[in-house]
Amino acid sequence: MSVARSVQRAPKAPWLLAPLLLTMLVPFAWMLFLSVQPGAGGDLSLHALSKARFTLEHYAELLKQSAFPRYLFNSLFVATVVVGGNVLTGAMVGYALARKRFFGNRALTWGVIATLMVPKQVLMIPLYLVLAKLHLLNTYAALILPFFVDAFSIFLVRQYVMQLPHELEDAARVDGAGELRIFATIVLPLLRPALAVVAINGFLLNWNSFLFPLIFTDSDKLRTLPVGLALFAQGEHAVDWGLLMAGSTISAVPVLLAFVVFQRQIIEGITAGAEKG
Repeated sequence: MSVARSVQRAPKAPWLLAPLLLTMLVPFAWMLFLSVQPGAGGDLSLHALSKARFTLEHYAELLKQSAFPRYLFNSLFVATVVVGGNVLTGAMVGYALARKRFFGNRALTWGVIATLMVPKQVLMIPLYLVLAKLHLLNTYAALILPFFVDAFSIFLVRQYVMQLPHELEDAARVDGAGELRIFATIVLPLLRPALAVVAINGFLLNWNSFLFPLIFTDSDKLRTLPVGLALFAQGEHAVDWGLLMAGSTISAVPVLLAFVVFQRQIIEGITAGAEKG
């Protein structure tokens, strides 16, 4: 029995998921609520917030900060370039590992899988030393190059390609199409669900990345949004919660938009192969 059929016969009771959904929405709702409360500067008690009025002064103050637009641009630029690299290299290398037979194919595949088992925090010092040797610290290259190729993206695309039928590619070869044309006109359109998952996963990881940008850059002009928010929202004696929550709300908008735009492709990529039981 296939997974898809068993899911279709499952009883439809969405109200059972309501408590779980609420637990996930409460932090976001609390963040949004604090961002429009002028009394949320240092007191997070419900008593203090119940007396506050709704205002957008935190957002206005945030946009007046000269560094905030720069932080936002840096995050968008770095995340966009990294996602483009993940999609490009994931599609090409994943397809090659799944379809092409060459010396070292299996060893390379196992090498990609092995890198997934290494925590990224272990790589901080080696990456820092390599970037320092190449004189790339405190540059955009330090924020992009270490993450331009992603092992998870390659492995995901490889597994997806292995489920695709060979007949379409074989038919194109019989018609005289070259490998590049086959990849561009046949394989890539079929990979859209998997590449959507790669894109949203890469965007989410890089958009929210804090530790690596904090270590690899020390210039205010190169700081990304998470690092910038952590630095300028902290006062001398207390944290400006309203300002911090306003910045966090703005930083959450691109991620939410990405999910809304690509939700259909994400579901297709996650459920790919469910009909095969």
